[in-house]
Amino acid sequence: MDSSFNGFIAPPPTPMAEDGGLRPEVIETQAAALVANGVAGAFVCGTTGEGVSLTVDERMQVARRWREVAPEGFRVIVHVGALALPDAQALAGHAADIGADAVAALPPLYFKPATVDDLLAWLAEIASAAKHLPLFYYHMPDFTGVGLPLNELLAAAEKRLPALAGAKFTYENLCEFRLCLQVGGGRYELFYGRDQMLLAALATGARGAIGSTYNFAAPLYRRLVDAWARGDLDAARADQTRSAEMIAVLRRRGGLAAIKAVMKMVGVDCGPVRAPLRQPAAEQIDALAAELEGIGFFDYCSKRP
Repeated sequence: MDSSFNGFIAPPPTPMAEDGGLRPEVIETQAAALVANGVAGAFVCGTTGEGVSLTVDERMQVARRWREVAPEGFRVIVHVGALALPDAQALAGHAADIGADAVAALPPLYFKPATVDDLLAWLAEIASAAKHLPLFYYHMPDFTGVGLPLNELLAAAEKRLPALAGAKFTYENLCEFRLCLQVGGGRYELFYGRDQMLLAALATGARGAIGSTYNFAAPLYRRLVDAWARGDLDAARADQTRSAEMIAVLRRRGGLAAIKAVMKMVGVDCGPVRAPLRQPAAEQIDALAAELEGIGFFDYCSKRP
């Protein structure tokens, strides 16, 4: 793999029981599967982990267990964003106490920051609670409704918020992504977050990625990056097409609920989703499996250790 590409981080689904409670005992299996398939870290309690649907205590339980089972060198980034700033600060302080590698935060989703200065001030409050940990901003305008230019935020943070280490950029605007990569002479660590656009992001300068489908299709993306590194664009494009086909199926078949169903198909049962998300019926899961079989998913999906 191209040595300039720093690897994949997966946002793991949070394992739940049929009654809606947590199953933290599954996390060790999740971590082992990620390591076996070449994933470099976990982005805990993010969107795929249904973090905003968990209580503060539940999020702390999940983060603690990931830190306990993570092997040396495996990065644990804990998402701590919350509507209430005190909740975000409590989560950030807890992440520091358990030895997480970094924290990340979505912006507030209801009362939204109106300016870059407002957002920077809010992030600074989280960073102060996270003690020594680096902070990543979780930029996902389609979900959050906060579309303040990330490159402007990064530029403003250079002097005012040194704890800001970079961002998870889950957005299609590759022009903005390129501008972000240039801020401060490339000082920030930017993770690209649209799996179906990874190849385009590599061409733009991406050196790391965080994405849901790295939980179960890491071998496909590692092959894509290898092809890109050796200049075999035809092979890289073919694998990016496979990724796009897979993601289209997942979206049609339930989104996060489909992702959890696929986790069970590859041998890591993370249980159902939590309301208001809807758990698919058995026949819907069978249809999902058949459609994935039809596009060759089980030929390149991740394998259990």
